[in-house]
Amino acid sequence: MRDVFKNPIFYYVLAPILVGLWPLLVWGMYLPKAEKAWEDDRKLYDEAKTSIVEILEKDPDRLKIAAESKSLGRFTYAEAVDRVANLCRIPSSNYTLSTGIPVTSGGKESQQARVNLVDVSIVQGAKFLSTIHSMWVNLNCDRIRLTKKPGMPDRWDMDLTFQYSY
Repeated sequence: MRDVFKNPIFYYVLAPILVGLWPLLVWGMYLPKAEKAWEDDRKLYDEAKTSIVEILEKDPDRLKIAAESKSLGRFTYAEAVDRVANLCRIPSSNYTLSTGIPVTSGGKESQQARVNLVDVSIVQGAKFLSTIHSMWVNLNCDRIRLTKKPGMPDRWDMDLTFQYSY
């Protein structure tokens, strides 16, 4: 059997056969898989596109928020909470804000704050949280505590702890 591998005719026949099989493999196996993957990606794109259009139809203010957030300048909790509370129709008497001092650690600066929303509906609280997160991407909510008001069907107190990284 070793003599077969030493014979150059074996390689003159085997190499062209392998080279001829490669386009058949591409045409028969790899191309259909690539087309199926393309169709799957196209379907996901179409689903995402309809979802985006639906979101923008239901909440057109998102585009305004995104445009405003690009020109906001340096982040301050007071401006951020005030702006978002106004957008969510939460009166200034229904929230309090207390901020910590900026801390530098490992070359990064961060600041914590605590926001207490008083007597808000669950929808207002959720909208407040999602809006503030969509406006400032470096803002993280570390803790949320909800307390239901006794005797009220949809009235809550929310205690939120945020951390912003500069």
